[in-house]
Amino acid sequence: MESSPFGALGVKTEGIKYAGSKKKIIPYIVQIISELEGVKNVLDGFSGTTRVSQAFAQLGYNTTSNDISAWSEVFATCYLKAGKEDKYYREIIEHLNSLKGVDGWFTENYGADQAEKKKPFQLKNTRKLDAIRQEIEQLNLEWVDKCVILTSLIIALDKVDNTLGHYAAYLSDWSKRSYKDLTLKLPKRFPITSENKVVRGDIFDTIGKNEYDLAYFDPPYGSNNEKMPPSRVRYSAYYHIWTSIIQNDTPALFGKANRREDTRDTQAGSVFEEFRKDENGHFIAMQSLRRLIEETRARYFLLSYSSGGRATKEELHQAMTENGKLLKVVEIDYTKNVMANMRWTNEWINSDGKHREYLFLMEKTPNP
Repeated sequence: MESSPFGALGVKTEGIKYAGSKKKIIPYIVQIISELEGVKNVLDGFSGTTRVSQAFAQLGYNTTSNDISAWSEVFATCYLKAGKEDKYYREIIEHLNSLKGVDGWFTENYGADQAEKKKPFQLKNTRKLDAIRQEIEQLNLEWVDKCVILTSLIIALDKVDNTLGHYAAYLSDWSKRSYKDLTLKLPKRFPITSENKVVRGDIFDTIGKNEYDLAYFDPPYGSNNEKMPPSRVRYSAYYHIWTSIIQNDTPALFGKANRREDTRDTQAGSVFEEFRKDENGHFIAMQSLRRLIEETRARYFLLSYSSGGRATKEELHQAMTENGKLLKVVEIDYTKNVMANMRWTNEWINSDGKHREYLFLMEKTPNP
């Protein structure tokens, strides 16, 4: 992508395989925000693996990274808050890499030898995981430093797993990378030049207590394909192993994938993952998005949206124009590595059956 502002501004982010990853869309987000004046304090409202938060912070914006997941909090703390020198963390990582593997809870539930299948990791790597995770607890690290080491561990595991990127199901045949040895490396941090915050909590609590110059949102939309109803498996279930690694709580498990008991489909998740309609026939997730637009106190509101999501063009348009002025609609075609401004009179891209990403930028009417 030769014309991308991504490389020109020197912004590089790090993360793991993730169903909601914004890695490809970051260049376009960076371009949009760089054209705005008076933006200093920004919110990444559904930060996930925190790639967008990382980009904002690298560009010098005071960044608030918000998410409900434990692993997002750890990633954000690693990249946005940890300020010690690399040497300090490298010594810890070298020590952890030198440990011999042991049989523990992770090996019992998530490891298998090469003759077996349908497990996320080979035994040699879960044994190393067990040894490393036990030792991390013994080190009694400060929380911010522990987050750097846990981030290193999760990234290392992501490079030797036997999945397509989530942990609700595992590959039948061992992936090539699963044969590699688990090896921790120092996360690719960057100099912290801004005042950043990490929030683990409900987005409505966060926007209710704070104001921003720009708020970016990428809610976990459900599919709008009525012929193939959306999965009730929530993001917490897709990445349950990361939660267990962080909390080290050896939870009760269920199912073939050995998911955490607290990730059952009947457990409450984000309202933005809700697949049902209300009594008026409106998707509950869309109503939550409307509330998000209304209640966010920010001059600019930037929204990511995929063409296969629950909301319709008309619903998004109405929700935005009722709460401010729509400044820009950007359509991103990854196959051509281009983005183009759109007008609302353009035909909705979902009609051609191809997946597209959109960015909607609006200037909000000030909240009363």
